[in-house]
Amino acid sequence: MQLLITGGTGFVGSHAQHHFLNQGHDVTLIGTRPAPEGLDHARCRYIRADTTASGDWQEAVGQADLILNLAGRTISKRWTARYKTQIRESRILTTRNLVAALPAASRAVLISTSAVGFYGDGGEMELAETSPGGDDFLADLSREWEAAAMDATEKGARVVIARFGIVLGRDGGPLAAMVQPFRAFMGGPIGSGRQWFPWIHMEDLLAAIQFLYDHAELHGAFNLCSPNPVRNRELAQTIGKVIGRPAVMPVPALALKLMLGEMAEAVMASQRAIPAKLLAAGFQFQYSDLEPALVDLLTTPAR
Repeated sequence: MQLLITGGTGFVGSHAQHHFLNQGHDVTLIGTRPAPEGLDHARCRYIRADTTASGDWQEAVGQADLILNLAGRTISKRWTARYKTQIRESRILTTRNLVAALPAASRAVLISTSAVGFYGDGGEMELAETSPGGDDFLADLSREWEAAAMDATEKGARVVIARFGIVLGRDGGPLAAMVQPFRAFMGGPIGSGRQWFPWIHMEDLLAAIQFLYDHAELHGAFNLCSPNPVRNRELAQTIGKVIGRPAVMPVPALALKLMLGEMAEAVMASQRAIPAKLLAAGFQFQYSDLEPALVDLLTTPAR
C-alpha cells in the first residue's frame, strides 16, 4: 500500500508512520517542519510543504492508495482571533487542496480527521455518529472540515471521517500534559469533575484506522474513542492511582477560564461519545477500559 500522511510530524502522525512502516507499507509524510531526525527508512520519504497552499506536494496525492489527513494547528493553546483563523485554515485549506489534487475516478481512500468536538458540550447525552452537532467553535470547525473531505466522493474516493477522542499515547500528546501536575502532587479533576471524557489508546486508534481502510464497505463518520468514556473525576483518580500520586487538587472552572480563555470551554465540555459504528462493524478494542490503558502507557516500557 502507498500511504500519504499529512501532518506527518505531529503526535499521531509520528506514531502512524512507524505503525504502517512496520506493516510493510510505503509511507510519504508531508509536514511543515524540517525532516525529523533519523528519518532514513527505505520505504519512507518526507516532503516539507505548506499544505494550505497549492504546490508540487500535491503530485504525491494521486499516487496514494490511502490518504491519512492529520494536518492542523494544535488547539492546545490560547485561542486568539488570529490563532482561530490559523486553526481553521490549516485544516480546511489543506483538505480542499487534497481533494483538488485527487485524479478523476480516484480509487483512493481518504481518512480525514475530525473530532468528537463535532458534538459540542453534550452533557449526559450518549453521543453516537448520528447525534446532532454542537454550536461552538470546534463544532462549527468540525462540520466545515468534514464537508470539505466529503467532496472527495465526487471524484470516486471512499471517504471516512475519523472523529477522534482524546488520543492517549507515549512520547508527548495530551497524556504527558495531563500527568505533569500529578507528578508534582498538584493533580485533580477539572471544574465539577462530572464532565465526560472521550479517550482512545494510540494502539487502538492506529488499529481502527487500519480496520477502516481494510473494510471497503465502511464510509462516512466514525467515532474513534473507547466504548467506555469516563468522567473527568474518574480520569484524575485513575491517573493518580496508576502513578502513585494523590488526585485531590481540583482546578476551578473560573481559574481555567482565566488561564485559557475561550479554549477552557472545550476543555470542560462533556462528551459521552461512543464508537457505535466501529463496534457494529466488528472492531475489537485492545484497551476498552481506562486503567489498563494508563498502566500500559505510564508504567510499561515502550514495545
